[in-house]
Amino acid sequence: MISRTRQNRKSLKTSSFYQGLIFFFSTIGSIVSLILYLWIFKEIDESILSVEIQNATARSLKNELDELKNKIENLSRSDVVTARATNELNMTIAIPETLVIAMKQDEDSKL
Repeated sequence: MISRTRQNRKSLKTSSFYQGLIFFFSTIGSIVSLILYLWIFKEIDESILSVEIQNATARSLKNELDELKNKIENLSRSDVVTARATNELNMTIAIPETLVIAMKQDEDSKL
């Protein structure tokens, strides 16, 4: 009987030792998994934030580009150009010249 109790004690000691190791490694594994999860979550969050900032910048630049196109279209109209030339540059509007071509009657038939 003495030998059985010693074997039971040794097996109890070894099984509790293995259970302790399993608990220790599972705790360490859980902590490492949590740290890895938080690190990945932080990286994804930073990536999403940078994409949102880039989208906002792109929208702002597109808005500025549209405003500049509208301003160019407004300034390129002939009445605006004429008004600015007369008011700001003190230019006068040229009087259109007419050109008259006189042809003889007999040369007209050759055409």
